[in-house]
Amino acid sequence: MAPVALLIAAALPQVWLAAPAFAIVVVVLVVVDGLLAPRCEEWGIDAPADTEVGEPTTLGIYARFGRAPGSQPEAAIECDPRLVPGGSVSMTLAGEPDTSAFSGGHQALPTRRGTATITRAWLRWSGPLGLGTRQTTIASDKTVRIWPNLAPVRSPALQTFLRDAQIGLIARRVRGEGTQFEALSEYEPGMDRRRIDWKASARHNHLYARENESERNNQIVFAFDCGPAMCEPVDGMSRLDRAITAALTCSYVALKGSDRVALFGFAQRPQVMTPFASDTRAFAQLQAAAARLEYTNAEPNFTLALATLTARLHRRSLIVLFSDFTDTTAAELMVESIGRLVERHLVIFVTIADSELEDFAAHAPDDLATLARSVTADTLLGQRNLVLQRLRSLGVDVIEAPHQEIGYELIDRYLLIRGKEAIG
Repeated sequence: MAPVALLIAAALPQVWLAAPAFAIVVVVLVVVDGLLAPRCEEWGIDAPADTEVGEPTTLGIYARFGRAPGSQPEAAIECDPRLVPGGSVSMTLAGEPDTSAFSGGHQALPTRRGTATITRAWLRWSGPLGLGTRQTTIASDKTVRIWPNLAPVRSPALQTFLRDAQIGLIARRVRGEGTQFEALSEYEPGMDRRRIDWKASARHNHLYARENESERNNQIVFAFDCGPAMCEPVDGMSRLDRAITAALTCSYVALKGSDRVALFGFAQRPQVMTPFASDTRAFAQLQAAAARLEYTNAEPNFTLALATLTARLHRRSLIVLFSDFTDTTAAELMVESIGRLVERHLVIFVTIADSELEDFAAHAPDDLATLARSVTADTLLGQRNLVLQRLRSLGVDVIEAPHQEIGYELIDRYLLIRGKEAIG
């Protein structure tokens, strides 16, 4: 208002008092408009009690006024950064038809597991003239439990596969490629000739093939490295959370096949070791145990962790190890520890392909900086491939794939190993 007053005073000195008077009128109107703003009869925070990491989650505010305010109310929420990057979000509330109620929401995308707390919320609305506003604040202790992502388990493709599969769906013996004899059947073209029982065929003067009972009750352990390399994000979610999703998806398939599943998490020391679950009714317990795996900055102690795991396993098992590494030096102890593990158990090593390094290595060297970055990325990829090749030479089955594919590749590898009766 000061520049306006100066202009008026310079052009029309006799009416210079009009500018201060106008300012006073405006201030009075703002105060009166604020006082005339409708009373908020009820408002609060609307958020789910449970959600999953990486799944859209709506955080909302609802409010009901005595009468409609002059403009759309505005709201803000302060919460844990697990729910919203930065820990705060603002929104504009929209009115509901024929009522004085308003509501609004924000689609949050949780980035990490755990319990996220919504600590505070603000609501602001204006009077009938839209000049003055009122604001109110409420403290909150509402919590949102963020669980591991089970979207692949609920996917129609997996459910259709499990419905049509022959494992674990009906109470009968399942004939497969196991080692325990089940029955004889007439040999048909296309069968594996190694299944022909020559003695029985000679007795009956007809070709008969052996059918063996498919082995069940295998022990499968999903082990998670919870160190800093696994806490790095991949497309908005940490490698650890990607690994947990893949492991729980494969666990569900294994439980359907009447195998036994346990989870093991470690970093500098072991974190979680669950009892073996043998039924899909225990799947929720596995999910809860996976939710307790912590993100840590401490480098993993593979020697202690895998020695502890070996001591707790009293029979040959399939161990699926999810881990990652940055260089050959950091992976040296990991390779040595896995080498000792392979002596007694069957091991699958699962790692997420580093798409960022691959992009850097494939980028056209347009300038010197890009060339240096491409050479460095190519060197790191070469070191990574060297470590994976060493693991393969030890007899470890290695899966390296993009994060969206590791779950299905793991299921395929598990079913292949199970069909060959290589676990027990």
